[in-house]
Amino acid sequence: MKNQKYKIIPVKTGYIKPNEPYDIIIDNAENLLENGDYLVISETPIAIAQGRMVDEALVKPSYLATFLADIWSKYLWGYILGPLLRIKQRTIKNLRNLPPEARSHKEVVLKYYGLKHALKPASEAGIDLSNAPGTYVSLLPHEPQHVVEDIAQKISKNVAKEVVAIVIDTDATYEFLGMKFTSLPIAAEGIKADFGIMGYLLGRFGRIIGPTPLAISKPQNMEKILEIAKVADDYQNQTEYSMKTVYDMGNTFDKEVDSVTIEMLSSIEHTPAVIIREIK
Repeated sequence: MKNQKYKIIPVKTGYIKPNEPYDIIIDNAENLLENGDYLVISETPIAIAQGRMVDEALVKPSYLATFLADIWSKYLWGYILGPLLRIKQRTIKNLRNLPPEARSHKEVVLKYYGLKHALKPASEAGIDLSNAPGTYVSLLPHEPQHVVEDIAQKISKNVAKEVVAIVIDTDATYEFLGMKFTSLPIAAEGIKADFGIMGYLLGRFGRIIGPTPLAISKPQNMEKILEIAKVADDYQNQTEYSMKTVYDMGNTFDKEVDSVTIEMLSSIEHTPAVIIREIK
């Protein structure tokens, strides 16, 4: 696939299971790559490969987590703050229909990332409910900078091609008064991170640039990287089995999300990475 500036080449795999090496991404990309390409990888398959998963069915919510789910997110954000700040209608609808299981989800956010991230009404701290089986969720990848450097080095060693590896999260990078920032706990150098709820609120007054690069294998112009990340994310969102949200995952399999199994996830094609090549 092409756009006016870039050629887009999907890297397709099966479902990468928990604690399974992410090398399948490298193996399936190597013969498609050329020198100077950008290999843009979604954060969720990396996190799952690292075993960065939590079963929320085993998590007992605290009183604070219950308040955050039942009052703060469902009612204050669903009926007052969400409409006032003009967040997406789909998000408002989802907030108003938050299930009781959201209490355990808030507890996971509190435990791993703290209150400033749990105060976000949705997409807290980049914890991903989609592409994970049953009641599991995936946390952010561990040391994504090490991951992208490892991937780029393996490609260089295996096929003598020099590429830039990038791990991205679909949560937004914003720009306000010249500052680039994200609510996510981590981001690539050049983007201020760990703003939590304050980043989400400040983002309402800035502009959304696109998805957030978490790590880049070697220093690059950030404007270029943000552009490439958006091209890759836009492509992945239109793939046949795109599961950007947990609701998309439920629709894909026509099942309740907590009944989705690894076998179901393994039955479809996945595109964990996209090669972006500049058109000369």
